[in-house]
Amino acid sequence: MDEETPPASESDESAETLRAKYYDYCSARVADVLLGMSPDQIYVVSQEAARARGLDGELGYERMVRFATEHISRQLGLPTFADWCESYRSDPESIERRLLGLWESEGRSAEGFDQGP
Repeated sequence: MDEETPPASESDESAETLRAKYYDYCSARVADVLLGMSPDQIYVVSQEAARARGLDGELGYERMVRFATEHISRQLGLPTFADWCESYRSDPESIERRLLGLWESEGRSAEGFDQGP
């Protein structure tokens, strides 16, 4: 994923909100694939990724999921942030439908809205 920030006009959402939505979009795409995989498929993909890195032996659950997630991210060919922003600005409704809503909790946490009593 490209970290380049495209120029924004005054009427655009904040760069922070756009970035949170971009990460939400990418997470949703990866989650769709990951959730469709069987545990055996995740194991095979993560073992292949570990071998490609020169790692041997058993992986813990967290590392298996991380390696599978990285593999899926590369395979999906996710858009760069700049390309995603261009698509979002041209048709925000179609992209909004694909978001998980994670970006909303990021904004509230950052502003202190999710803090308990």
